[in-house]
Amino acid sequence: MNTLSKVMMVGALAALAACSNAKNDGLYGDGMGGAGYGSGTAGSGLPSDPSSPAYFQQAVGDRVWFAVDQSTLGDAARATLTAQADWLTKNPDFTAVIEGHADEQGTREYNLALGARRANAAREFLISRGVVGSRLKTVSYGKERPIEICSEEACYAKNRRAVTVLSSALAG
Repeated sequence: MNTLSKVMMVGALAALAACSNAKNDGLYGDGMGGAGYGSGTAGSGLPSDPSSPAYFQQAVGDRVWFAVDQSTLGDAARATLTAQADWLTKNPDFTAVIEGHADEQGTREYNLALGARRANAAREFLISRGVVGSRLKTVSYGKERPIEICSEEACYAKNRRAVTVLSSALAG
């Protein structure tokens, strides 16, 4: 097998792997699988328990959305993040990873940087509301983990987000 064939095969496998994770069943904290949280995180508990991650996800809200090419928090995002900060303050046994996401438009590099700015905007807001910074980490997935895949604004809008994924500080 020549080098060009090997490169093409690796590219095809990478594309296939990316497609197989498009809906990811909630394994990455995007809320697509009900109680699905990333590995190593706390159990979801009951949505009726105000100290459970399920309550956080469903009642408080685990995500905020952004306008095209923006990392500025709108009024709705600030309201959700204020509720998140209140919940995190009342539940100090939890830490969080804030995932930054972008829509499929633009280059991979651009969207990774945009996702990082979005995650950092959410993190900085939470810190400004009293959450200790050491409890919050950020990661950018850029356009690699979309909720919806289509070439319409309705799909793009769902993918321009920051998601706060909880884990138990006691679990490690």
